[in-house]
Amino acid sequence: MKTSPALLAMCLFPLLVSAASVEARGVQDAGPVEAPVDGVRAALSPFVATYDARNAGKPAGTASMRLAREPGHWRVELDITGNRGMARLVQLDIDQETLFDERDGQYRPLSQSTVRKALFFGRKVHGSYDWGKREARWTGDIKEERRAPVALHEGDMSGLLINLAIVRDAAPGRTLHYRFVDGGRVRDHQYAVSTDTENVVVDGLAYDTMRVSRTNGGNDETIFWVARGVPTPVRILQRQDGEDAIDLQLTAYQGVQ
Repeated sequence: MKTSPALLAMCLFPLLVSAASVEARGVQDAGPVEAPVDGVRAALSPFVATYDARNAGKPAGTASMRLAREPGHWRVELDITGNRGMARLVQLDIDQETLFDERDGQYRPLSQSTVRKALFFGRKVHGSYDWGKREARWTGDIKEERRAPVALHEGDMSGLLINLAIVRDAAPGRTLHYRFVDGGRVRDHQYAVSTDTENVVVDGLAYDTMRVSRTNGGNDETIFWVARGVPTPVRILQRQDGEDAIDLQLTAYQGVQ
């Protein structure tokens, strides 16, 4: 399956993740998500990670994810640079970030921005989350119908925050629910965590991982592999109509001050 330059630019990130109800995030059949299987909830800690990016199994570029603490809030960023294959030819570059705070154990978005650049293609979108008014709005290069205010509920998160939440919440056999509120859209997603761990080798390093798979995505699949002690997914795979599309594989990560 071939992915066009426009589709490549649109779907590399954010990975669309959200919740199955308008309630705060939770876990079914395995106790509350706030109490991880080992009884200790991991605190947020700054890190920087790099990924190898592939499209339909072919080299596409590199990606970096950063989590930083700033006065009064946190910032998570994802930058993707197309420096190989088709992505290089179209000069693909995607920058995304979310400012957020941690309130009552939840990651609460404050603002979100996405800048996508490619040959003959560009897009900038900015979102603000007003928790006083309980609404979110987006401006920039976005469809008119997505400029309307979106009502906020406890537990709502942007795509990048849900990536962090999946790493935090995954435990064998759990079902995870998140409500995605990003880019003027609200989407409910459900994820199942495998009961058994599996060995994943990326860039010559072996990780004992849990597979976290979306269960209500139809023909569009998103699969995360997460490992204990690693603050970011080891691998993120998007599949379309049963074929691999976007594949991000961790090459390095480190904690930062």
